[in-house]
Amino acid sequence: MRKITNVTVLHNYKLELEYDDGLVGIVDLSHLAGKGVFSLWNDYDVFRKVKIGSSGELVWNDQIDLCPDSLYLKLTNQKPEDLFPNLKQRAVYA
Repeated sequence: MRKITNVTVLHNYKLELEYDDGLVGIVDLSHLAGKGVFSLWNDYDVFRKVKIGSSGELVWNDQIDLCPDSLYLKLTNQKPEDLFPNLKQRAVYA
């Protein structure tokens, strides 16, 4: 599991994320803004108050949290199996 160690708010619902393995990248969350629970971000000041939770996730007002692993996969264009090798199916012969 990867953890976010630093977050910087950019413009237009973009965040620069730094991970515990040194990866740094920009994630665009504008496609979420205003939809469902993310309507909280209609007030951009709320979006700007993002914090890093105890498990390395992104948190807004204890109402929204985003998984650091899913954001890592988005930044690296990897599949879950790439990040979590135990998810790969192995052939079982009886």
